[in-house]
Formats: sequence, C-alpha cells, structure tokens
Amino acid sequence: MNSSQPIGMFDSGVGGLTVAAAIRQILPNEQIIYFGDTAHLPYGDKSSESIVYYSRKISDFLLEKNSKVILIACNTASAAAYEQIKDYVGDKALVINVIDPVVEHIAEFYPGTKTAVIGTKGTINSGTYQARLREKDPDCQVVSLATPMFVPMIEEGFIFDDISNAIIRSYLSKPELKNIETLILGCTHYPIIKNQIRKFFNFGVEVIDSASIVAGHLHNVLSEKKLLNPQKGNENQFYVSDHTDYFEKIARIFFEDKINLILSDIWK
Repeated sequence: MNSSQPIGMFDSGVGGLTVAAAIRQILPNEQIIYFGDTAHLPYGDKSSESIVYYSRKISDFLLEKNSKVILIACNTASAAAYEQIKDYVGDKALVINVIDPVVEHIAEFYPGTKTAVIGTKGTINSGTYQARLREKDPDCQVVSLATPMFVPMIEEGFIFDDISNAIIRSYLSKPELKNIETLILGCTHYPIIKNQIRKFFNFGVEVIDSASIVAGHLHNVLSEKKLLNPQKGNENQFYVSDHTDYFEKIARIFFEDKINLILSDIWK
C-alpha cells in the first residue's frame, strides 16, 4: 500500500455518501472510489450470508481499483460482514467499519448515559452496537429500536415533508426511547433526517451520526500508517449497481455536490 492509492468505500445505496462527504472535508487530498449497491437495497432485510457475499464481491471491485482502504460505509454490512471482510482482504488493504469509531466516541464523551440505537432490522437484530457499547462502557444503559422504513423513505426522497415527519414521529414515540440522553443514528442514511429527529426530541437529546466520527477515525488511521496522501489525488468516482435519474438527484443531496453516478456491471 502507498499514500497515493484511493479510499474505497461501499454502502447498500447512496446513504454512505454522507460519510464520503465528511471524508472529502477532512481528507481533501484523498481520492474516493464509492460503490452503492442499489440493486440490492436495502441490506437491512437481507440474510447475513447474502450481505457477506455482496460485501466480498464489492471488496474485489474496490481492490481492482487499487484501494488502500475498504471502508464499509454501511452499518448493516459492518455488523454482518466486517470480520469476514477483514479476513478476506488480508493485507491487501485496511478494512474499517462504521460501528467501532462511534462506540469509541460514545464511551469517551458520553459515558454512563442512557443511549439508544436506531437502525435497520439487520443492524439492530445483530446486537453489535448493544454488545460493543456495554463492553466499552459497562455503566451505560443501551436500548435499541429497528426503524426499517427510514431507508426506503429517504432513498425515495420523502424528506423534510409531512410523510417523513409522520414516519419519524411514529417510530420515535415508541416507549423504548423514553428518557434517552443520547441517540446513535445507526445507519449512514439517517444523517439526512438528523435535524428532523433532533426537532422531534425538542433538541434535548444528543443525536450522534457516524459521518464525521468515521472520517476523523480514518484520518487518524491513515496518519498512523503514514498513508495520508500529501498531494491532491485523482477525481472521485461513484459507482452504483442499478441506476435511475432519481438516484443521481438524491445522491447529490447526500454528497452536497454535483456528482455523476457510473453504472457498474458487477452483478452481470
């Protein structure tokens, strides 16, 4: 590996672009190769075996692009496939997930709080967040809630409107979330509705999204490994496994800039 190689990252859809946007801000010299597996969206209702298969195939694609990092920018895939992908990739690239940096952040800055995790069924049912939070901070109280409608809602563009507010209210009114102090957005799609979620709680709950935390963690890892690119890399590339004009439109909202999505034939 060398510093000029790109950062490879993938998600089930365009939600991981929230992480990509944070990486662009914190690591402006790094080239990003992004893969959104929109053909299999959402991962939250897929089996662990399927997610591991998808993740391996996409990792091969990113390794072919000479990536020095495989960033699993998807909480569901991080929970289901991180260890397998780490073993699969070996020393060909660094493998980073989006769960561990957030757990470390909570343990350091919000110890002993009542913390809730919301995410897809796959993420919540895996128990990964819950187990790692309790391991890092035995004094914390952890509750969790699957919110499976959020991803398709966001991917279909139902944000900042009455429909999204109604769905948010329906989920977040559940008794599991009563009296929480900290809320982890356990899906990289969710930062798009972060302000709506904060407003629901009257801005009285600390809402944590992984984007800037993961980007900061990536910076530290690359710095430690002496893999930070000292000069501006090539243009970022954005691939999807299924393409519609709408995906391109919503992707620009996630990345906060104009981007062109390239249709990949990885599954053909």
